[in-house]
Order: sequence, then structure tokens, then C-alpha cells
Amino acid sequence: MSSVLAPLAPFAEVGFAESWWIQIIKAVVIFLVGFTLVPLALMLDRKLMGRMQMRYGPNRVGPFGALQPMADIGKLLFKQQFRPRTSVGFLFAVAPAISMVCAAAAFAAIPFGDTVDIFGAKVGLYGIDVSIGILYIFAWSALSVYGLMLGGWASGSKYSFLGAMRSAAQLISYEVSMGLSLIGVVITAGTLSLTGIVEAQAGMWYIIPQFIGFCIFLVAAFAETGRPPFDLSEADAELVGGYSTEYGGGRFASYYAAEYFHMVIASAIAVTMFFGGWMLPFGIDPPQWVDPIVVLVKTVLVICVFVWARTTFPRPRYDQLMSLGWKILLPLATANALVTAIIVVVTH
Repeated sequence: MSSVLAPLAPFAEVGFAESWWIQIIKAVVIFLVGFTLVPLALMLDRKLMGRMQMRYGPNRVGPFGALQPMADIGKLLFKQQFRPRTSVGFLFAVAPAISMVCAAAAFAAIPFGDTVDIFGAKVGLYGIDVSIGILYIFAWSALSVYGLMLGGWASGSKYSFLGAMRSAAQLISYEVSMGLSLIGVVITAGTLSLTGIVEAQAGMWYIIPQFIGFCIFLVAAFAETGRPPFDLSEADAELVGGYSTEYGGGRFASYYAAEYFHMVIASAIAVTMFFGGWMLPFGIDPPQWVDPIVVLVKTVLVICVFVWARTTFPRPRYDQLMSLGWKILLPLATANALVTAIIVVVTH
């Protein structure tokens, strides 16, 4: 029996307990960092896309246009709130909040470093380090579908409801491939803990042995976050604005921010699972205060890949999108997981 339970030992580890005041401070920091990265990602998206299209992008508000995201957010927040007469009031208001809360809860599991000693207290540079870290993130990502579905249904509009149905089908389809693409990393590391996966990459980042898994994850992340070229849930030429057609003001800003928040989270997951998290290559071992900066820089570089894909690839038809997910990515991800499992068993 002990030999059977031995492989499960990494999943049963219990982390240290932090003081309640440390947990409160970390919760505040997570919200501040997370919602600060959203306008920065928005600005990077618009400026980099402008350069790729040989134009300036935002350059009027603030130095080099740096305050343009704040101007956009302020404009939306001060707009009058309204809703259609056929909408369901309570659900119409709650739906955008669901998307934001799910994104913030998933972001709490992203590790920005190992445990450090701050004023004699042991503090982990992450919100929460559960033994099922990646499953925790996928659980919250799955719940975010309800924010889109409720928003489309509660709007009382056929176009919004069709956009919500597209979103649900797209997210569910590609979440399967995304989960399977990470199975190879989990098998290789031998743990579901995100900090454990980062530490397991001390010798070699998993982007090398799991390059196919990374490519599958990246393509699935485009569809999961609703980013172009897979933004068919809100394709303006077909469905006006998708599930958010009837939204305006602060509620639309919540949906807009949640989309960029999920892009940041997907980039951070890619950094954690494939690019060594806070670790630097070639055995470089910087001070621990550098670890969060390393994670942020790597995350920004992955976000640049999202922007590059937006400016490069055309939008496919919806049937082509679903065929790619079920007929190509899913079998490829399954084969990658099986091959990885066989290699791990043979070499160990």
C-alpha cells in the first residue's frame, strides 16, 4: 500500500500557515498588482499593435500616451448606467462582476517567487499555494463562463444570447485542450503545486521538452481569453458585440478589463509552467527581491506574443475554430500527454 501511495506524496504536502494580517496585506497587494497590470496590458496592446501597423497608437493623453488607459476607464465609469427593458436587472448587473471575481481569484495562485523572510515573518510571494494549484486556476476559469452566459442571457437580446452561446462553446472546447497540454508538465514535475513546478525547472525549463504542449497551450489560450484571431464570441461583423452588446459604462469596462485580466493570467501561467517562473537561465541566481520582476518581465514578453498574433492572423470561421479545437488540438494534446507519460515511466 505504501508503494501505491508514494507517488501521491507531493500532492499531500501542506504548506506553512501565515498570520492573518499577512494574508490581508497579500490580498490587497494581489488586487493592486492585478488591476494595475490590466491598464498596462491594454496600453502595451494598443502601442505595440500601432507600431506593427506602422502608426503611432495612443500618443495624446499623458507622456507618450501613457495615461490613455486611465482616460478610457474614467470615460466608461462616468457614463450613465442603462439596461434594456427586456433584461433581467439583478443578473444583468452581477454578470460582469462574476468575470472580474473569477479572474482575481485565479490570479491569486500565480507564484511571483518563493518564500521570503520579511521582518522576521515567513511570507510566500503568492496569494495561495495549494497542492492542486493548476486545478484551482482551471476551476475559477471554468466559473468565468457563467459571467459571459448570464450577461448574454440577462440582456434580453438575441444577438447577446447568441454571442454568449458562442463564448460558452468556445471556452469549454478549448479548455479541454489547454488542460491536456499541461498534463505533460504535471507528469514531468510530479506535482500540481505551481511553486513545485517552478522549482522542478531548476535544471531545464519545460519549454524545451514540452514545446508541443506549449504551442497547444498558447493556441488554446487565444481562444480561452477571446483574443483575436479567436474573438468570434464578439465578432462585430456577425453578432454586433457578442455577449456585451447591451452593456455600457462601468459594466462594459468590467467585461473589457476581465478580458485583459485573463490574458495576463494566461501569460503568467505560461511563464510558470514552461519558462521557469522566477528562475533565470544559465544558473543565474539573483537576490530574492528580483524574483517578482523576473516573472513580470517574462509575462510581458508572452503578452507581446498575444499582440503579435492579433496583428498577424485573420479571423477564421466559427466551424473552422471548433474543428481546430476538437480535431487537431485535442488529439495532439492527448498524444503529447501519452508520449510524456511513457518517457517518464521508461526513464525512471
